[in-house]
Amino acid sequence: MQCYSQLLHHSFPTLLAEAPPLELPDELSLQALWFNGQFGREFTSTTGQAVSIRQFGFWNRTAGPDFLHCSVEIDGISSSGPIELDTHASDWVQHGHDTNPVFNDVILHVVLNDSVPTQFSRTENHSDITKVVIPIDLVREALQHPRHASATAHIGRCYQPLEQLSDDSVDSLLKKAAKHRCQLKARRLNRIQEVHGSDQALWIAIAETLGYRPNKNAMSQLAQRLPIHFLKQHSPISSALLFGTAGFLHPDIHKDAPADSQQWLEELWQSWWQHRQQHELSSARSIKWSFTGIRPINHPQRRLAALALIAQHWPTFRKLSSQSDRCMEWLGQLTDPFWSHHYTLTSKRSDKKLSLIGKDRVRDLLINHLLPLRIAEGDDRAWNQYLSFPAPALSESVNRASTRLFGQRPDKKKWLRYAWQHQALLQIYHDFCLEDVTECENCPFPEQLKQFS
Repeated sequence: MQCYSQLLHHSFPTLLAEAPPLELPDELSLQALWFNGQFGREFTSTTGQAVSIRQFGFWNRTAGPDFLHCSVEIDGISSSGPIELDTHASDWVQHGHDTNPVFNDVILHVVLNDSVPTQFSRTENHSDITKVVIPIDLVREALQHPRHASATAHIGRCYQPLEQLSDDSVDSLLKKAAKHRCQLKARRLNRIQEVHGSDQALWIAIAETLGYRPNKNAMSQLAQRLPIHFLKQHSPISSALLFGTAGFLHPDIHKDAPADSQQWLEELWQSWWQHRQQHELSSARSIKWSFTGIRPINHPQRRLAALALIAQHWPTFRKLSSQSDRCMEWLGQLTDPFWSHHYTLTSKRSDKKLSLIGKDRVRDLLINHLLPLRIAEGDDRAWNQYLSFPAPALSESVNRASTRLFGQRPDKKKWLRYAWQHQALLQIYHDFCLEDVTECENCPFPEQLKQFS
């Protein structure tokens, strides 16, 4: 019986015969992927030079090049300075970098789309800047964007071959898909570890988990701008730094709050004000938060409060991160005098005690970040625990996937009982249903299922 990655490999020639146009996200999201090492760190310049990123530097918070204090090796010669990342090579001129002296010290121009004819990256004094174009396959891998955002919810052609398989074979197929998903998640986290260390990879993982879907990118960008090693050194003011850099604080915020919160808010602002000049983001680089359709209990400010609390107790969290049961218990019991009774910075006090991190978010952290790393390293105990988690609420994507694979089978629910089964269905849905351009007619998955008989 072949593994899931082999099944996928044999299907790719059919699925990807004609690559779809690449839809890129906003530039800040691309910069975040670059900074996390998701595009790699070894490249070839447009003039054939070997380029190696030694240090990714720091995000710039104001006008100028995107990343400062970077270290790059070009054909074996090391240099330090800023790096600029643009969506298109032509942005160098269109954004006025070629006439702006602030960009004279840029050591590398990174682009995702080159220009035809070739667009050169030159400084104000007409010096050429080494340019790297990220290979399209690396961009696709980092973005993990399939051809389609969703697939119609109808019974697929894979329904019949799946119906012919034994329960053990279906179970094996789903477990292989789930383990493949773990390996993909572990690969992403390993790249962050290689670039920024294991603590920072864990810090970004917990930030993304607390951000959930609407604010996953926003929380990740904030965790990049305020790395955990810096917050550990400034633990007493970590909350002020996080809320201030996030853009949630202003001089009169205490005036917008109930009387019993005003002093606390004024002290929070005063702590931020002392460090504001070093950390406040310009409007062009500010973090974009989503508030649409979010329940009060999940407001970004509450998520940020939980992140700040974890930062203040980082040694404890770091130690427990490899002990799943104790980590779940510890995170679930986190409390705060203010946030255990407030939905936002300026909301009225709630008589009801509010949980900072719910069980679903803790489970999400384990399933999507902590356990995949250990599973990818061959940790059988982590795999067994991964298999034990009960299923979360049925998402639309999982429901569509289960409909396509299992139709209205009376025993369908047995493939939806556990979280790992949902993860497996999501992976199959992503790899086949969302990549198929023939609305199931020529999808190779039904034929590949014969390998699992």
